[in-house]
Amino acid sequence: MKKTALFVLTALCAVAAFARSPAAFRNGEKGRGYASLQKAVDGIGSGEGTIIIAPGTYRQCAIQKAGVIAFRAAVPGQTIFDGATCEGKAALVLRGRAARIDGVVFQNMRVPDANGPGIRLEKGDLTVTRAIFRNSQQGILTADDKAGEIRITQSTFSGLGRCDRGLSCVHSVYIGGYGSPTVTNSRFERGNGGHYIKSSARQVSITDNAFDDTRGRKTQYIIDLPNGATGKIVRNMFVQGASKENDSAFITVAAEGWTQSSAGLAINANEASIAHGVNRQTIFLADWSGDRLALGGNRLGRGLKPFQRR
Repeated sequence: MKKTALFVLTALCAVAAFARSPAAFRNGEKGRGYASLQKAVDGIGSGEGTIIIAPGTYRQCAIQKAGVIAFRAAVPGQTIFDGATCEGKAALVLRGRAARIDGVVFQNMRVPDANGPGIRLEKGDLTVTRAIFRNSQQGILTADDKAGEIRITQSTFSGLGRCDRGLSCVHSVYIGGYGSPTVTNSRFERGNGGHYIKSSARQVSITDNAFDDTRGRKTQYIIDLPNGATGKIVRNMFVQGASKENDSAFITVAAEGWTQSSAGLAINANEASIAHGVNRQTIFLADWSGDRLALGGNRLGRGLKPFQRR
């Protein structure tokens, strides 16, 4: 069976399953339906389970306090959480053992402190697959959990970030002191301020992504590792747009102070350019760490200097 036909059949089966049950949120293991996302989360509690979410637009949010929970759209891209936040933080506030999000859309997230993401991760592991984050203050924001792991793949971040009103800037993805975030096969575009990825983790893996800043508005760096990091930034595509609050570099290392090693950080096989019609000289990689980085094999467009030590 062709892949397209298989996807259509799977989607029709998922819709048919929900047609037999009016509940929007269904426990995938027990089959029980719930009218609210929070009740579905509470039904799993400290255990493990899957919440399958019917197609639709929801002004609901939830707090995960324990357990391992998968939030899965019955039809990827057709489950939309729109604007509602819990604890003045996010649509999903996660502090259990682990969470997985698959195929869900988060949009129009705003909170009073102007720091509102679709997902706020406070503890535990997180896997995000086939998700869309759009037109919000942030996409994903985390606290610190050095034992935790984050994996983001096949997802889109669009119309995010903010850096105005005298408040601290926020970013499309802002990762705190987590163990080892991985971002791969995802797209970042149309930022509204701040950085596309800011990570304070000790080790990072950012590979095979597209960062398109051509329609960005007053954005800053594309990737910021403010205290340094080891790991790799490999096989990404970068385009820096015209409207920049800070156009001095694409990638920065230890710009806020060197507190952890960046020795051996591999930045190679990337492609970077400045948007067509923009006449600018800038730096691909600006480094404050003083560590020996593994930089090379990048294809850089006009006006781009490969490296500068600050």
